[in-house]
Amino acid sequence: MAGGADRKRGLGRGLSALMSDVAETEKVTSAGPASADRMIPIEQITPNPDQPRKRFAVDDLGDLASSIREKGIIQPLVVRAMADGRYEIVAGERRWRAAQMAKLHELPVVIRSFTDVEVLEVAIIENIQRADLNPIEEAAGYRQLMDRFGHTQEKMAEALGKSRSHIANLLRLLNLPDAVLDMVRTGDLSAGHARTLITADNPLRLAQQIVKGGLSVRAAEALVKKEQAGAAGNIFGSKDTKPKPDGKDADTKALEGDLSASLGMKVSLTHKPGQESGQMTLHYTSLDELDELCRLLSSR
Repeated sequence: MAGGADRKRGLGRGLSALMSDVAETEKVTSAGPASADRMIPIEQITPNPDQPRKRFAVDDLGDLASSIREKGIIQPLVVRAMADGRYEIVAGERRWRAAQMAKLHELPVVIRSFTDVEVLEVAIIENIQRADLNPIEEAAGYRQLMDRFGHTQEKMAEALGKSRSHIANLLRLLNLPDAVLDMVRTGDLSAGHARTLITADNPLRLAQQIVKGGLSVRAAEALVKKEQAGAAGNIFGSKDTKPKPDGKDADTKALEGDLSASLGMKVSLTHKPGQESGQMTLHYTSLDELDELCRLLSSR
């Protein structure tokens, strides 16, 4: 296994280089399937036990198995050789599972030398690239790449072909309560609806109202604004209203969330109402995060 520092910094080759390695091996041209290094008996191929994706939709696997029966495996699996003579999947577990359903006896593979850390990183990236990933799963993938491998939003956006705003908006969703995140996972609440709740004081109650009423995103925004306006009226119109536990308004919390998502580390803002000054505190959890923060500050 790689050491702790390697787990945080990830690869010497970098995210873009790793993406290139896998993309080249999985490239499909108009002339037909991508070339494989060799064919390997399916029983000699084993899944990655640390694969972040634990659930595979049976219906989707069935559709893929039908396609494989008709056309075969178009994209070779990316694997690495193991000490016991077997091969561990780096990318393509879904194809491997569908191939078993299609009763294939051997599969085309491309063999690459990856460390344990690299295999996990590729697995996260491959999951992020999947079209059927829900917004929370995708956001969790970005968070893993940032927390475990030290990748910035800029690096991820460039390597994965996503906009930085897309990544930042999804990361902000992770600030919502687990119950609201579950509603997004199940599809009861869209990512657009969930984004309107980030600054809300009681996002779960509002989420339930949105789902129950079948509100559009615009109507959800209006509901949140109405709620915030009512809360502000109570604060300024009643001397008996109790202050919030942390003394922070919704806008300050939203700004903290934006900054935290942008920097990849927790940001706390302390701003006294009616004053121009305040404090911003950055919380780092490792020396690697401190190095990254120093780099960002010194690059300005």
